[in-house]
Amino acid sequence: MQDAEHALRALAQVYFDAAYDMDAEQFQAIFHPHSAVTRIGDHGEVSVMPIETWLAGVRNATAPRELKLERKDEVVAIDISDDLALVKLRLQMPPRYFTDLLSCLKVQGTWKIVQKVMSVDIRQ
Repeated sequence: MQDAEHALRALAQVYFDAAYDMDAEQFQAIFHPHSAVTRIGDHGEVSVMPIETWLAGVRNATAPRELKLERKDEVVAIDISDDLALVKLRLQMPPRYFTDLLSCLKVQGTWKIVQKVMSVDIRQ
């Protein structure tokens, strides 16, 4: 279990770094190609998009690093059950504060994100 937790914390660090740099290739390395991103939209609707659609948005976004935004990343919890794990993260891109739940599977010996469920809190 310690090896799995260590690997998932390393995956979370790649995730945090990719988010701060808006680096689609780094994200692509840790997401399974069949994964999806789910969130509540601006009008309360549930939005589910394939990872490639989400990555296209990442490629067009301005990186928090470029905007010199304060970086604050946190692994809130990791729950592991054999080859299945749930990683709860918090990160910020002021004025947006994110909570992400990353469902992960160990695929051919490597942990991959297969589903990202996210919420965004916008603070003024």
